[in-house]
Amino acid sequence: MYEEVAPPPPLRGVARCVWRSAASAPKRIVPDGCLDLVVGEAGVFVAGPDTRAWSSVTAPGEVMRGVRFTPGRAAAVLGVAADELRDRRVPLRELWGHEGELLAERLLSGDLSPAAAVAARLPGAPPPDPAVAALVARLDAGATRVTEAAGRVGVAERRLRRRFVQAIGYGPATYLRVSRFQRAVSLAMRAPGLAALAAAAGYADQAHLSRDVRALTGLTPRVYFAGRSTVDEARSA
Repeated sequence: MYEEVAPPPPLRGVARCVWRSAASAPKRIVPDGCLDLVVGEAGVFVAGPDTRAWSSVTAPGEVMRGVRFTPGRAAAVLGVAADELRDRRVPLRELWGHEGELLAERLLSGDLSPAAAVAARLPGAPPPDPAVAALVARLDAGATRVTEAAGRVGVAERRLRRRFVQAIGYGPATYLRVSRFQRAVSLAMRAPGLAALAAAAGYADQAHLSRDVRALTGLTPRVYFAGRSTVDEARSA
């Protein structure tokens, strides 16, 4: 079981969704450009951003809940640069010390929901970086070259890249790769074949699609897209 719902009004623009998950087998979690606040029976942690797939293993019947942040917004809310969390699952107490430990206890007891915990931090969080948000929007819209997309933002490339890495967790080139892959995930059920899927998602050709899918999921495109509905969970909007 996996379900997503739209974030409540206080989290609009900050979170992509609020989600709930339960599984009887390991789930393959693939990169999506996002960070998540995750609450499970074993604890509370922040996940991602990922550059490769990882396996989420839970106890039978365990329900996990979480908030998926909009790309570029988690760092300001969490108070830590996103690249410090890249490819990691970090307990809340490690991020915020005693405050994080107390908050984790409330989340685990059900006294506080993940969405409410995030909303409580918003008043002290700085606004989104407009240059990073503009570049993310261009890359998500199908830009094929980072240099061209970044050149339209109006910030020096080196400075923009530094701010992008801190907000997103990795550089624009990696984000472009992840965003294009997620576009393929969203189109896969309607594409008549891998060549058509590659063209629709913005890849140079089918070989390009195959390389990226292997790198990001650890599987061939044929295996990944055939099995995704039953054994894989792509963290996407």
